[in-house]
Amino acid sequence: MLKKNTLVYYKTIPAVVKDIDGDKYILFYCQTRATSSGKKAVYAEQKVREKDVLVLCEEGAVASGEFIEKILSFADGAVQKDSQIAAQIREAHELLSEDDGAKTKGTPFCEVMELVRGSIKCDECWGVYSALKSSFEFSEKIDGGQIFFVPRGEAEISSLQKKAFEKDNADEIRNEFLGRLKARKLNMPEDAKFMSDIEALALGKTDKSRTLKELGIGETPEKAHKVLLESGMWEITRNPYPIRWGLSMKSASESLGLPPDEERTSVSHEAFAIDSEWSTDPDDAIAFDGEYLWVHIADPASFVQPESTVDKAACARGATLYIPEGASRMLSENCLEEYALGLKNPSKALSFKIKLDDNGDIESCDVLKTLVNVKRLSYEKADELCESPELKPLFDIAERNFRRRTAKGAVNINIPEVHISVDKETKLVSICEVVHPKSSDVVREAMVLAGEGAARFAFKNKIPFPFISQEAPEIPKELPSGLAREFRLRKCMRRRNVSVTPSVHSGLGLGMYSQVTSPLRRYGDLISHEQLRAFLSGKKLIDKDDMLMRMSQGDAAAVAAKKAERNSNRHWTLVYLLQNKDWTGRAVCVDKQGKLAQFYIPALGMETFISGTKCELNDEIMVKSSKIDLPNLECVFVQA
Repeated sequence: MLKKNTLVYYKTIPAVVKDIDGDKYILFYCQTRATSSGKKAVYAEQKVREKDVLVLCEEGAVASGEFIEKILSFADGAVQKDSQIAAQIREAHELLSEDDGAKTKGTPFCEVMELVRGSIKCDECWGVYSALKSSFEFSEKIDGGQIFFVPRGEAEISSLQKKAFEKDNADEIRNEFLGRLKARKLNMPEDAKFMSDIEALALGKTDKSRTLKELGIGETPEKAHKVLLESGMWEITRNPYPIRWGLSMKSASESLGLPPDEERTSVSHEAFAIDSEWSTDPDDAIAFDGEYLWVHIADPASFVQPESTVDKAACARGATLYIPEGASRMLSENCLEEYALGLKNPSKALSFKIKLDDNGDIESCDVLKTLVNVKRLSYEKADELCESPELKPLFDIAERNFRRRTAKGAVNINIPEVHISVDKETKLVSICEVVHPKSSDVVREAMVLAGEGAARFAFKNKIPFPFISQEAPEIPKELPSGLAREFRLRKCMRRRNVSVTPSVHSGLGLGMYSQVTSPLRRYGDLISHEQLRAFLSGKKLIDKDDMLMRMSQGDAAAVAAKKAERNSNRHWTLVYLLQNKDWTGRAVCVDKQGKLAQFYIPALGMETFISGTKCELNDEIMVKSSKIDLPNLECVFVQA
């Protein structure tokens, strides 16, 4: 219960309790209003509840304009940092900083007021309160309708003083920073906060940079990247491309639950998951039982339902992002244990049971939910076992399917590839040429057969499905030999198309085709599995319009992932050259345009143009890097 003539804090101003009306209080206070002749003090009254105010002083206040003017006048001097009260506040802070209770719970305002001024004078309360509230030494705390002040630590006081100084001298401080940046001599880490707009531009989070504009530098991600490197803000090992393409560097966070208990067909044979040694997400396995080719695929769609949060997150990613630093997975890391093949046996799979006729064409394809025992093999180990009873039939099927597709116009392009990795601790880059064992062809052909079989199954059963097609390339009658031939063929190829209507995939030599073999890392494959499982279970299918929309969204995200991967690979290749300045390597001439020759460098997986060389197609020269522009992903090579 408040008394009359109590000085209170109301909203942001001081007021005096003039009268009491039941459970309400009539306040007397002063407001400043702007007039044509300047500012004018206007006195007013307001009826409020007790909870709307905080008590400053219970004795000595007077509900008059003269008293209000007096306390406001004192406050004007009290809040000045060089006033006597500022020194008194520092003394009070020293005393209360030694009190553990004061440091945790705070001290009531009236007690702090008495420490600061020696006694409580009502006409000085507002001024002391204002000075305490704006001081560096104390923070205000409201508890149970009372005002407390808590002494701050020295580190926090120094930080606040520094911020206040920077605010008061912002223009001068910024001009000094711009001078240092122009000279590329920053004071780190202090200057880092001024570089945030440049960093945001380099990462594609904005298309503007106040700092670059003030320096007269073009506002592009590449120029921002260059400034960050030259100023020492970024190391050459900073890869901006995943974030620039709007991609996360971390795997999906939402976990998949355990696969549901459902009826599955137990297959008696052992299947083989054949992959590179560094693969950590085996999602396919193959086997031949003497009559049928089996292609077993990981079955995350047993848990992931259309339009679920996991499905939408996967659609937004489009695909697993594979960059030299590691993989950023479309589905969560912990899903691998339950859904990858061969990490637990028996493994749960969505399986394609394919019957081939005497010509190697698909006679029939059934899709089943299965339990299968999977053995993991590296490509190298599978090659060693190529004549074994279990694997020889698979090698034979692959060779026959390759001949079948080639006879139907498939275009096979073989350009040497590299694998790039980055040591997480040292950031040193390693590049090794990828060797393609025979077993990798076995896996490829089995996956192509599964894609063809799935497309035929969907078409036969009138299932809306993501079919993939490719128009026939216009290949000239005469082609060069060697690596130059592969690059000439690549230039002839048309872009792939994704549609709910099946069409010829000329590049693969197939009448119809779909991708179904990587649902852990490609959203298009996950959609296919969701649709196949819905059909097998008699559930409602995704209609054509919805399928088209989801395909489009997932494909757009997957394209962004591919571009980020391509840019990341080139970035790290250039970092490798910067880390190995004496590198030289073999380059093969793959095309000629007047005096300009196009070369491919197999050891780096890079293409480059060099003028003035006297080379014929497929001739080899030794090259070295001459000039590297990391922000623009450009490298000039010259003959070594």
